[in-house]
Amino acid sequence: MYTGNELRDMFLKYFEARGHRILPSASLIPKDDPTLLLTVAGMVPFKPYFQRLVEPPFPRATTAQKCVRTPDLEVVGKTARHHTYFEMLGNFSFGDYFKNEAIPWAWEYITEVLKIPVEKLWVTIYPEDEEAKRIWMTAGVRAERILGDPENFWAAGPTGPCGPCSEIYVDLGETKGCGKPDCAAGSCECDRFLEIWNLVFMQYNRDEAGNLTPLPKQNIDTGMGLERIASVMQGVETNFDTDLFRPIIDHVASLAGIRYKENPKNDLALKVVSDHVRAVSFMLADGIRPNNEGRGYVLRRILRRAVRYAKLLGIDKPFLESVFRIVQRDYAQAYPELTENENFILNHLSLEEKNFQATLEQGIQLLQEKVKDLVKQGETVLTGPDAFYLYETYGFPVELTEEILEEQGLAVDMIAFQTAVEEHRLLAKDQSQQMRAVIESPALMGRAKLLGVTPFVGYEQATATARIEGMFVGGEETQDAGEGEEVIVFLSDTPFYAESGGQVSDVGVLKTSRAEARVLEVKKGLTGTLYHRVQVVTGVLHVGETVEAEINSQARQAISRHHSATHLLQTALRTVLGEHVQQAGSLVTPERLRFDFTHFSPMTADGLRAVENLINEAVLKNMPIQATEMSLKEAKFSGATALFGEKYGDNVRVVRMGLFSQELCGGTHVKDTGEIGLVKILSEGGIGAGLRRIEAVAGFEALAYLRTLDEQVQEVAQILKAQPADVSKRVNGLVTQVKDLEREIGQLQAKLGKNEAEGLLKRVVEVDGVQVLAAQVHVSDMEGLRQMADLLRLKLKTGVIVLGAVSEGKVNFVTAVSPTGLSGLHAGQIIKEVAKITGGSGGGRPDMAQAGGKDPSKLGEAIDRVPTILRGFMKK
Repeated sequence: MYTGNELRDMFLKYFEARGHRILPSASLIPKDDPTLLLTVAGMVPFKPYFQRLVEPPFPRATTAQKCVRTPDLEVVGKTARHHTYFEMLGNFSFGDYFKNEAIPWAWEYITEVLKIPVEKLWVTIYPEDEEAKRIWMTAGVRAERILGDPENFWAAGPTGPCGPCSEIYVDLGETKGCGKPDCAAGSCECDRFLEIWNLVFMQYNRDEAGNLTPLPKQNIDTGMGLERIASVMQGVETNFDTDLFRPIIDHVASLAGIRYKENPKNDLALKVVSDHVRAVSFMLADGIRPNNEGRGYVLRRILRRAVRYAKLLGIDKPFLESVFRIVQRDYAQAYPELTENENFILNHLSLEEKNFQATLEQGIQLLQEKVKDLVKQGETVLTGPDAFYLYETYGFPVELTEEILEEQGLAVDMIAFQTAVEEHRLLAKDQSQQMRAVIESPALMGRAKLLGVTPFVGYEQATATARIEGMFVGGEETQDAGEGEEVIVFLSDTPFYAESGGQVSDVGVLKTSRAEARVLEVKKGLTGTLYHRVQVVTGVLHVGETVEAEINSQARQAISRHHSATHLLQTALRTVLGEHVQQAGSLVTPERLRFDFTHFSPMTADGLRAVENLINEAVLKNMPIQATEMSLKEAKFSGATALFGEKYGDNVRVVRMGLFSQELCGGTHVKDTGEIGLVKILSEGGIGAGLRRIEAVAGFEALAYLRTLDEQVQEVAQILKAQPADVSKRVNGLVTQVKDLEREIGQLQAKLGKNEAEGLLKRVVEVDGVQVLAAQVHVSDMEGLRQMADLLRLKLKTGVIVLGAVSEGKVNFVTAVSPTGLSGLHAGQIIKEVAKITGGSGGGRPDMAQAGGKDPSKLGEAIDRVPTILRGFMKK
């Protein structure tokens, strides 16, 4: 029996022996692909090669690709094969070999390497693909074992590369089947026939009219699920029973004090927890951070489902770290990022688990409230929308809701719940299909592809003589651009740095003898072509003419100062806070720098001062800044810091600042640290769970900031009639004086309030046997109103109090009912009706509630209506 790790290695080595380059798995964050949140298939990293947007650097490759898919999140654990995270084994040809090689290799691998019996195998093809059928038969597949399936046609989208595909199925036996006479591979959804490998033959291009044109270079894209082939080779019932899952499942079971395969309900939860923690571990390892949007939201949702299902198993204590350790132990050899990024993974697991436990507690409290309401109203079934609200807002699995209700003899309207789930799913599906449109037009992309990489000469020079290779307006190519027009310009080479790595692009001018244009921004296309967004100021630009391209050197120098300061900042943070600090984003402009980093608590004033001191000490040492091209392997060996989650090419640029800093970076820098000048940190704060942000200024911008502060201190000193050095002492004295005065005012207000309260007690009336005090009072804020209500409750003992006051043009209300539930009255319900009269709303507990109103002119009417409102509630 082969292990999952052995099956992965066997596949890769088989295709390596047949001329394929083994490539490491790409990140789960798709590179330069705005249409995808996550890497969902083995071919995703190679889309630019298949579409020939980029010329493939090698003719054939093989990978074990990490993938995450979540459309079927709700069925994970309920079926034998659905997962969130999975590995896709694949072999790829970029215009090299085609069906004649791909099909025999697949059959040889399945039957001779894995030795799966031929009598268990079936093959499906696209019905019109007679070529594939002939090659399968030549490879050794009997004709009756080759079935036509009209769905065996793959396409990248409505237009673009496409072609027929062919699938290999394993017959798992009649006991797994549905028993229907027409049960067959490719046409039945039962568990008897398991698809293990799909071979895609990209041989056509489909245009907007649906016409198919043979591609000049045909491609091969295959995909075999590691989990599926492991289940076949290990002879187990489901993917979850393979060695890829069982160690994780058994560990979770031990934490819960149960055994796998003793209780179907527990087994479902064990599978969900194991699958989800595995997915979360790999997503974090690739630098995805939990948040409330995009791929971060997907990560957070999966993680929270794991915690919820663990709760169903009775696991109430933190457990994610211990489960991650199992994933790390079994997968780190193939995926070293699980070890390299261990601190980042563990910190986020701990923080998210802690925060979500608090959310779950809130959900339990809300459910208990709803249970009380059901019992009070004599109902026995919680509505579907209520159950879905708990599920969607508080992460409550409906199974947990059912369990809690069942203990009290109650139930959930599951039909209505499923309806709510389906409505939400359809809405989410509709939104997910609204993918971001590709900005570039086909004409522009075609031109960029022809031009290829734009040579960048801006590291060495601020100006360059270049030729205009193309111009586009609104996606359409043009030969000329006149005064006032904004165009995209392609140059033969350029000194303009394109926006990248957080650094904004250069700006500047293009000049000819008869025209001048401002370069507003520069971006890099998928093909490495630089797009110069240009506005013509005078004259006319023509395609083919020569221009002088000149960057704004003053802006470039300011950008470079801030970029070099960013490198010093990262090293200083790692020195002061620890090696767990990772860059999580940056912005470098002529005016300032912004640096986002991983850290799980606010920095102290002493910590910030230490970081600032380290940076400025490095500046004063005037260390040389050197950029060197080297292989990625050499860069890592030298200890250069890389951007977490970024995938680099074989050759990289390493920027060294003396012995202080060494990072992989393609940006522009000053020549010596002394050119940075003073660096001043402006702010430090949290921007998300486990994420902090520092903003700082360098050089002239730092000087301008300090001058502004100095001017402000001088101005305050003049107002206080004090020397600048004494400003702090004088302000502290004034603050103390103000606090003393506020205390005196508070005491006077309390005395007045007490006197007013004594007078108000004379206005108590009786409404259907209940003492009621409804009055408009004069207090400055809601706190004063609550204090007066508390004072009156002590005096009145039993009854209803409704107080209203106007503060800053708005209405405040407080209602108290004592004792709680007096005559069935509820303070929150009463105040809601009273506030409604003034155009407001509110609510609260049965004993005390507060509300606000918008129309002060209606306050008197609201107070007068209180007896009527109370009678209405008492009649109910």
